[in-house]
Amino acid sequence: MAIRVFIEREIKPGNDLKLHQLLMQLRSKAMMQKGYITGETLRDVNDPNKFLVIGTWNSIQDWQAWNANVDRKKIQEELNNLLKVPEKYTVYSY
Repeated sequence: MAIRVFIEREIKPGNDLKLHQLLMQLRSKAMMQKGYITGETLRDVNDPNKFLVIGTWNSIQDWQAWNANVDRKKIQEELNNLLKVPEKYTVYSY
């Protein structure tokens, strides 16, 4: 069963460029993972420091494998340094 993962991130002001670079790295690696279907990044029109990443995966197991991926975790550590508050993950099924 396909799932969608919603990741909400709020960054510290002035980190837009670095965030976009890291998100591009994550997406390019995710695209090579089993079960990845698509992803998109949205920016809050009322708060330019808030972002929503939506990833679509074939199954929760595929997402969990990606979430545990060592390469993803390394990039995530860099991304965490940009965050104002911890990110929030929500997973929905179709």
